[in-house]
Amino acid sequence: MKTKRKISSALLKEQAFMESLARRCPQDVEVLKALSDLYTQVGRYADGLKADLQLSRLCPGEPLVWYNLACSYALTACTDESLSALSCAVDLGYRDYGWIRQDADLKSIRQDQRFKDILQRLLAGKQTSFRSA
Repeated sequence: MKTKRKISSALLKEQAFMESLARRCPQDVEVLKALSDLYTQVGRYADGLKADLQLSRLCPGEPLVWYNLACSYALTACTDESLSALSCAVDLGYRDYGWIRQDADLKSIRQDQRFKDILQRLLAGKQTSFRSA
């Protein structure tokens, strides 16, 4: 059973402010990044996923965007999509092996063999792609 998160009023105010900025500037990458992070912090994973999907369209070559998308997919139980986005992040140059191994956002995919394969590929320095079938 999940426990309800205690969310500070300051965090909720920041979220409301960033949402208003995002409505006025829907293509602003920095606003979307901040909003996605806030959504994850307050447990609004589906909203974070929407922001990360928009970021992946706006910044298709940015490894951290794809890494965050992988996290959002994992948090919303979209295993295949999460693994595909994580593979893309690695292909684009994401190299933080230690963080990938410990990031709680990726807990739901950590036991999947494809996750282990991505880690092995990262260690080996290979740039081959994983795509879900």
